[in-house]
Amino acid sequence: MKRVLIILITLISFNSNIYSLEKSGINNNFGIGFQIGQIQDDFGFGLNITSPSFLQDKIAFRLRGNMSWFEHIDGIETAWTPYTNLSIGIIGVGGNLNEFIRLYGEGGVILLFPNDKFSSESMKNGGYGLFGFEFFHTPNFNYFIEIGGVGTGANANKIPFNPIYSNGLLINAGLRVTF
Repeated sequence: MKRVLIILITLISFNSNIYSLEKSGINNNFGIGFQIGQIQDDFGFGLNITSPSFLQDKIAFRLRGNMSWFEHIDGIETAWTPYTNLSIGIIGVGGNLNEFIRLYGEGGVILLFPNDKFSSESMKNGGYGLFGFEFFHTPNFNYFIEIGGVGTGANANKIPFNPIYSNGLLINAGLRVTF
């Protein structure tokens, strides 16, 4: 009973520290940005576009395009072979910790466009989910950090032992400007 009471008090005090979006002055309009990141062992970078928020500034959509590099053995040497991915997801804003930190979750569909040097497939689809933190320096400019996971089932079927790629841990960091 003591533990339940401590957990309830902690949750209530945490909840009372979350600011509403209206108080924060954070801009929830159309946004564009870029990110660097990694899915499993594949480094990449890309651009993102975020829709204006709706449903009391709690929901938005995000479109991302990334160029990534699959690290693999090509003959007797290690090679980094480029491929691209496109994702579209829905964002749920969890609230603000204070006037300049916003929490969110995002999930959606990811489409991979593999390089024909390592895969015979022209496209592979899957899903992703992540949690993110946005750090606002001004109401229209923020840095963000995201961590989550990707599941595509993609493997490089033109390489010995068919190694997987673009599956597993997802980490992104970048900046976004809202208008």
